[in-house]
Amino acid sequence: MVKYAVGIEFAGTAYSGWQRQDHSPSIQQHLEDAIGYVANHPVQLVCAGRTDAGVHAIEQVAHFETGSMRDNRAWLLGSNCRLPADIRLKWVMPVEQDFHARFSALARSYRYIILNSDVPGALSQGRVGWIFGSLDHEKMHQAAQVLIGEHDFSAFRAAGCQAKSPCRTIDQVSLSRQGDLVILDIKANAFLYHMVRNIVGSLIAVGKGERSCKWFASVLSSKDRNRADVTASAAGLYFLRAYYPDHFKLPVESKKLVLL
Repeated sequence: MVKYAVGIEFAGTAYSGWQRQDHSPSIQQHLEDAIGYVANHPVQLVCAGRTDAGVHAIEQVAHFETGSMRDNRAWLLGSNCRLPADIRLKWVMPVEQDFHARFSALARSYRYIILNSDVPGALSQGRVGWIFGSLDHEKMHQAAQVLIGEHDFSAFRAAGCQAKSPCRTIDQVSLSRQGDLVILDIKANAFLYHMVRNIVGSLIAVGKGERSCKWFASVLSSKDRNRADVTASAAGLYFLRAYYPDHFKLPVESKKLVLL
């Protein structure tokens, strides 16, 4: 058996999320069906981090195992021919047997994009979160810095989260503005269910001037989801990439990480 890692780009608008579902289309289902067709046997994909319904990916990473011998180009082109236009394999490569898309990952990063304008965009529907009224991105950035380090993120954890521990370590978080776009970039060892979207929802309240930086810090320390604000739309969330030890030599195309 040979283990392969794959890099995946997808727009999640039409799907129920990464995980295969019995009664709705998923990213995993389409990928396993397409790769399985090329392999001529069923395959099972394991990804770096499962995404929710409507969430997108710039470079999700997954792995599968097969006894079928194909070159990398055959896996790539053959699978993409069987995939819908909003899901694409970007690369395929064999990896060592000890590689695991989830457990070998050292960290993951996400981007959340807010269109901060008077009217929602026609071309960006399903691809950004939209907020009417000016947002103070500098104040949002200031508030977000309290997240850096290891914390109990229960205040930003959805009720359906199945993680054994609410503790995660955030390495970097920043908010910036590009015209009408307010962009959050965040990197952590792992994330809880809806964690990024819940953080964004509370930061939006800060950016609107409805809440203070001190309030945001108190929400984190409270460990109480009821203290935080609403969950931000899935439309603006992108899985950027997963980080792995250098010896696995996975390709990373940094230019792909700049979305807009």
